Amino acid sequence: MSAVALVYTLFGSRDAAMRVARRLIEERLIACANLLGEATSIYEWNGVLEETAEVPVLFKTAPSRREALMARIAELHDYEVPAILALPVEAADSGFARWVGEQLAK
Repeated sequence: MSAVALVYTLFGSRDAAMRVARRLIEERLIACANLLGEATSIYEWNGVLEETAEVPVLFKTAPSRREALMARIAELHDYEVPAILALPVEAADSGFARWVGEQLAK
């Protein structure tokens, strides 16, 4: 295993982010998740300017599981239209990439 895929999304609460992250680890779709500090998102939704506190999360997986991961996040997410983005990973430390692969193979 020499590659890692990175998927980013935001949740409305730390509890929701933790629930989904734990589920994805149990389902072996991710090796790990990083819940980042609270972010303020500003966007228009249904014609209204919104300002919302959200929890950004980075999920690490194998490139071969990226599409399945993105689909599963969409199923588990409580947002109507969650931002689920695959970020480019140009390189990964070989030891870390190997660990990701081992975690997903259990």
